[in-house]
Formats: sequence, structure tokens, C-alpha cells
Amino acid sequence: MEYFIKTGYIDLKTTFFCGQCFRWEERGGGAYYGIAGGKETVARAEKGGVTLSGINAEDAPFWERYFCVDEDYPALIKRFSRDETLKAACDFAPGIRVLRQEPFEALISFIISQNNNIKRIIGIIKRLCELYGERLKGGYAFPAPEVLACLGKDDLAPLRAGFRDRYILDAAERVASGEIRLDEIADSPYNDGRAELMKIIGVGEKVADCVLLFGFHKTEAFPRDVWIKRVMAEHYPDGLPPCAKGCEGIAQQFLFHYMRSRIV
Repeated sequence: MEYFIKTGYIDLKTTFFCGQCFRWEERGGGAYYGIAGGKETVARAEKGGVTLSGINAEDAPFWERYFCVDEDYPALIKRFSRDETLKAACDFAPGIRVLRQEPFEALISFIISQNNNIKRIIGIIKRLCELYGERLKGGYAFPAPEVLACLGKDDLAPLRAGFRDRYILDAAERVASGEIRLDEIADSPYNDGRAELMKIIGVGEKVADCVLLFGFHKTEAFPRDVWIKRVMAEHYPDGLPPCAKGCEGIAQQFLFHYMRSRIV
């Protein structure tokens, strides 16, 4: 079935390819095929929202949550625009939206993202899903932690993920065993969730913040990569302005895309 989600204005290309997710493919004519939470769809931006094709009726709430229909972006952009640099970033790409992704997929994806570029990240994740994910009509679901926890380093060799193999396996084992409970992280304060994720080998502050922002929608999480560190040094040596309070992660995504697009 087709289903229309009221998101307001959204730029799907910028949203899907700004470094927060890795499982959407451009199909031409403004269409994007993607898989999230074991579900697949073709998305097209329309006036006032997104039309999704090929979904089941019972999956509509999942996709509304994924696209964060409850987030008031016009109000956020108005808030951010009190600051000159944030206003420039929002004006540059006003259609960016921070998605609410499946937590385990976000965890493994951002472990893979360490010291990596987007093209390689996409390739590694694609091979991981093709090898160990459930077959769908158009692609493969992301593997469950219980599946990955049963693997060894040799099983991950075809991914060509390098040193990240160890981190992937440790994360999967801790989640599958219940040592790391993602549902509890979802309900926990930001600092507690961050500390819990950092128990996983290879998960430092930046990866933990990416997972909390993109997998748990804890918008106070503020991942700092090389681009954001540059923004902070040049424009915010004393920290982000008050207008970003509580939504630092969303502000980060506008700033990240703005800085990277101007230089790359």
C-alpha cells in the first residue's frame, strides 16, 4: 500500500546521505529505496511530507516514528536561527531531518563508521546484511544481535571491516546476552545510556553519542567528529549557544552537513 506521512518540508536526499544512515539507495525520479527495522519501502518527498510505497498498513506507525513526525522542525529552525552560524547552516539545508533508527543497527553501523568514509561504510553494511540478514523482497534486513553473536572473526572477513570485526562481535555478544539492554538505554538518562554503551569494546564518546542521537533520539547527544571539532573551534570555543540547549544533536547535524558540504 501507499501511505503519506506528514513531515512538513523534508529533503530526502540530504537527509538520507548526510552521514546519519547508510541503507537508502537513490532510484531516480525522486524515489529512494530503503530498509529499516526489517521493513522496506520506496520513499518520495511530496508537498508537506513523504509518500511511502510497498508498506503494510500495520507498519505505518513504525515509519512515522522513523521519520520523527512529532518533531517540530520549523520551530527548531526558528530557535536555531537566533545564532548567526546555525542560521546559515539551517538556511543552507533546511530540509535535513534526524531520523529515529533501530538502536542495534545504529550501534553496529557507527562502530563500522570509525575512521571510515561513507562509501566504505555503506559497502561494509551491505555485505553484512547480504551475508547474515533475512532476505526481503528487494534486499536484506539488518542481522539480529543473536545471529551476529554466533559468529567469529573469520565469518566477518568477507566484510573487509578490518579492526572493527572485534568491536562488532563484542557489541553483538553483549546485546544478545542481555548484558547491554537497549530497551533500558532507551528509557535511561543520556549520561547513563552513554556510560552503558561505552562498556562495549571500541565504543568511545563519539560513537556512543551517534548511537544515542540516531538510534535512541536523545537529542542532547552531540557527536564530535573532525568537522564538528572544526566548527566548535572556529565559532563556538565556549560551547553551543543557548538556543541549541536540549537539541544539540539536531543542531550538530545541520552544522555537520553545512561545514562538510562547503569544503568537500
